[in-house]
Amino acid sequence: MPTNATWHALDFKYVWHPCSQMHDHAHLPLLPIKSAKGVYLYDFEGKSYIDGISSWWVNLFGHNHPYINKKLKEQIDQLEHVLLAGLTHPQAINLAARLCALSGFDKCFFADNGSAGVEVALKMSYHSHLLEGKQKPKFLSLENGYHGETLGALSVGGVGLYKDTYKGIFCDQLQTPVPKDEADVQRALHALEKILEQEHQNISAFILEPLIQCAGNMHFYSADFVKQATQMCQERGILVIFDEIAVGFGRTGSLFAFEQCGIKPDFLCLSKGITGGYLPLAVVLTSDGIYDKFYAPYEQDKSFLHSHSYTGNALACACANATLDLFEQGVVEQNKTLSRTIQTCMQEQLEGLKGVKNLRSCGMVFAFELEGYKGSQRLSLAVFQKGLEFGIILRPLGNTIYFMPAYTMSPDEVLKSVGAMVGVVRALT
Repeated sequence: MPTNATWHALDFKYVWHPCSQMHDHAHLPLLPIKSAKGVYLYDFEGKSYIDGISSWWVNLFGHNHPYINKKLKEQIDQLEHVLLAGLTHPQAINLAARLCALSGFDKCFFADNGSAGVEVALKMSYHSHLLEGKQKPKFLSLENGYHGETLGALSVGGVGLYKDTYKGIFCDQLQTPVPKDEADVQRALHALEKILEQEHQNISAFILEPLIQCAGNMHFYSADFVKQATQMCQERGILVIFDEIAVGFGRTGSLFAFEQCGIKPDFLCLSKGITGGYLPLAVVLTSDGIYDKFYAPYEQDKSFLHSHSYTGNALACACANATLDLFEQGVVEQNKTLSRTIQTCMQEQLEGLKGVKNLRSCGMVFAFELEGYKGSQRLSLAVFQKGLEFGIILRPLGNTIYFMPAYTMSPDEVLKSVGAMVGVVRALT
């Protein structure tokens, strides 16, 4: 850990770090990061660590990418921010147009982060029904899902670790089973059918993460289930929200996960990788049909009055436009080769190791369960600490170790990353 004067001059005691058991760090010091480049983070002693989780899944093209840096610097000399209420700016206009063209949606509503984007979609779906004279107070979601940590987003989540404490203040929601595997699809669809038979008139929207429930221990599930479940809801007048905050922008092997499902939702929530990991930004994409319900004179009280101070921030939009520029260079196709390289390397080095179970991949998401750990520390903390010793950042979900690297990772960096994971597994089993 760093010992030089620069680091010791920093007083970190005032920062309440998210999703950390701060008591753990009484014995395991926080890791201070001074700089970053490509897939590497550097501490104050100059030691490097591979960012194996893309800084919570946001960093698509490596840290300090020269092109995104350039576009951000150009924008900061022109306009840093302006409200989007009654004003606008070129970066937001261009970004919205590009996202709609890429996704096939018609309108783009800006928000600040993933949870805020989910809140927008939930409110918009409920409000759109209300404008048609329909009171539909419930939301439907999948068991084991995760959609963020603001109250509405937590309400429709299914991971008890995050939501159980706050269940007394949630909105009304229902949950339906997610298939455990391909053989379980019909059972899950049957359970959904029973819920819809009883509750479809009360449900505003069905929200799900297509293909991968990321915070739900990287659970991969059927594209066919997504398609059929979406159709069942839409046929009954229930709007469908796809939360692609984590799985969008190439993570599942296509630019958007819904492309693999053969179905289009009514709302598409995007965030995380949208700016390449530079600045917070989210969008909710929807149709002209939804937009037109709200398009009326102010006096008719139909407006969707939802806004954030930094909505459509010019610097964030500039980074997002730069990120889309990079995608135009064939990244999704290139990722297929990189994905095979990583998958092969993990199979060769990890499969068969003591404790490694259910090694799996989907696009640029790789995961496995680690069983048989008998240490005194919590497994997730032990993996994190041991990962630092081997020069890699890993943050397991329970006993699920996942690897979600930047799309710029080289073959040598793949070998180094997988070698570090092998070292962690061997040290803990």
